[in-house]
Amino acid sequence: MSPESNPSGKAQYKRVVLKLSGEVLRCSETGDPISWDTLRKICEQIKEINELGVEVCIVIGGGNIFRGLAGSENQGVDRTTGDYMGMLSTVINGLAFMECLEKMDVNTRVQTSIPMNQVAEPFILRRAIRHLEKGRVVIFVAGTGNPYFSTDTTAALRASEVQAEVIMKATKVDGVYDKDPMKHPDAVRYDELTYIDALQQRLNILDSTAFSLCMDNEVPILVFSLSEKDSIKRAILGEKVGTLVR
Repeated sequence: MSPESNPSGKAQYKRVVLKLSGEVLRCSETGDPISWDTLRKICEQIKEINELGVEVCIVIGGGNIFRGLAGSENQGVDRTTGDYMGMLSTVINGLAFMECLEKMDVNTRVQTSIPMNQVAEPFILRRAIRHLEKGRVVIFVAGTGNPYFSTDTTAALRASEVQAEVIMKATKVDGVYDKDPMKHPDAVRYDELTYIDALQQRLNILDSTAFSLCMDNEVPILVFSLSEKDSIKRAILGEKVGTLVR
């Protein structure tokens, strides 16, 4: 949908889960885990769609600080311990988002799957939905609270629980391709896919557990590039952005 076909500027989604990799926050110039300039630009878009009346949930990874699986494979860290370290990394990122959004006058709540009362609210579904209904942005951190589950799975689980209309997965590429566009110049991008097509072609849009949850609960997945200008807002307004899997 082009802007001309949506002259009212009305949001096409009421409640969304925005899934962000922790790596998007890393500063490429200095190597610092959080680029505050990047964080601010993302939060500006979140503020814009929040002002359109969209109920926004955020699930942020922790790979910019510590990735449990990588720690297990490369550093010899016990997988369970590594996953808990990764979950705590998502808490740091979630608090950074809260701080940035609150300074933009966006009411925000952080809900954690691991109890830490001095830092964030515990995840309580009814409370999360109430926050959304009041126009607050809700940030889900600490994964599912269990090792061996990724933040992709967290996004799929929370989206199913709060009955979000779509998971918006921000990536480095502008959608889903039939093969790696970084390696193959002739790679073809899909505008839309079914769950079955994605499975048959082994496109790895989300990890298998997360993808199964989305398919079973009929939660669409929009894969798009965060680096494109105003991509979050444009997707919310119904423009053709990225690849929609449903």
